[in-house]
Amino acid sequence: MSHHFAPDILRAYDIRGTVGRTLHAADAHAVGRSFATRIRRAGGRRVAVGYDGRTHSPMLEAALVAGLAAGGVDVVRIGLCPSPMLYYAAHTLEVDGGIQVTGSHNPKQDNGFKLVLHRASFFGDDIRDLAAIAAAGDWSVGDGIVTDADVGDDYVGRVMAGYAGGAFRIGWDAGNGAAGPALQKLVERLPGEHHLLFADVDGEFPNHHPDPTIEANLTDLKRLVADKRLDFGVAFDGDGDRIGLVDGLGRVLWGDEILAILAQPLLARFPGAAIVADVKSSQAVFDRIETLGGRVVMGRTGHSHMKALMQETGAPIGGELSGHIFFGDGWYGFDDALYAAVRLIQTVHVSGTTLAELRDQLPPRCATPEWRVPVAEGEKQAAVAALVDRLRGEGAAIDLTDGVRVTTPDGWWLLRASNTEAALTLRAEARDAEGLARVTDHLAAHGFVAPG
Repeated sequence: MSHHFAPDILRAYDIRGTVGRTLHAADAHAVGRSFATRIRRAGGRRVAVGYDGRTHSPMLEAALVAGLAAGGVDVVRIGLCPSPMLYYAAHTLEVDGGIQVTGSHNPKQDNGFKLVLHRASFFGDDIRDLAAIAAAGDWSVGDGIVTDADVGDDYVGRVMAGYAGGAFRIGWDAGNGAAGPALQKLVERLPGEHHLLFADVDGEFPNHHPDPTIEANLTDLKRLVADKRLDFGVAFDGDGDRIGLVDGLGRVLWGDEILAILAQPLLARFPGAAIVADVKSSQAVFDRIETLGGRVVMGRTGHSHMKALMQETGAPIGGELSGHIFFGDGWYGFDDALYAAVRLIQTVHVSGTTLAELRDQLPPRCATPEWRVPVAEGEKQAAVAALVDRLRGEGAAIDLTDGVRVTTPDGWWLLRASNTEAALTLRAEARDAEGLARVTDHLAAHGFVAPG
């Protein structure tokens, strides 16, 4: 027996596709068989499995578990949970790996798998190796035992361990995603006044799509903060590893701004420490971190790349524009929006000021939102490579950390292949509106026009 995955579901740091079109129960079963083989080859025997709130996640989880057991691996099912809870289980239970069934922030018809092997991200060549094992049918064989474990209370207790953040009036928007049940347990333990939106899990996402990087998805949270005059509001994506913030004035804080605010007390404790930020992050945020005495390390976008760079540099914190925040200090190095929210509350408390005032301390910037240009999965990298060749011919100042980041006298622009969608992602930034217009003109001259 063997199995061939649709090539476009094998992403840079996870496996993700459209259910019923490119992703099926047979794929989930094959992921289980192949991952079990990798676990067995490494001398392991147990894997934790969780799943998010999408309507098809239970079906995919059942097929995945069956595949793991057929490969001779014991499975610990932790049930419906945000991805960080699965990562927590993989770090704290006696297991050799973990798999979360999740479509993350993608459209509701999408789903996939995030994998952990020996507490480290499983990505890149590892993903390709899974596909090769499946294609060859070179699977281990056995009869694994399947058990259940409830880690929800332990996880929330660990998130709250040592909390000394004071009491605030906060709005929370779980977006009907998998973070809802854990969030409800969390706010029961947090002091202050808490108002929850859409904490019930519903894979149809009836209120708005759970992606806090799109400002329109924060409309309900903004309204809640304004109507009740709250200190700030917190939002999560579909699997609870991305955080969004709205300050008390109704302004959105993007992931790189959140990183800069969270880094401030850490740099007071660890002067000169490395702070990891992804290639999409603002130069203004880089400047702020350096002003605080930190050393910025720019890395590739993607949770697996960021985790690896965190380990390599020993950074106490890292973050992405998309709202993935990674704590090495006091945590396990993985991205966890619930934990980031608790650390954010503590940061505001220690500052003696408000989140809005902390935001105002950041250097001004003028930037486009991130936008996407649809491109076939198999053509994304070629499109980036062709642009790089053209820019080199022009003598442009470029950085190839992830895609191509082009520096101009006014600012910079970035084009890269999305790791999660069949698209190119773009972003531009300058010091002021006039400079941004010139930067986007430069981008348009290369065939990419900013929306609006």
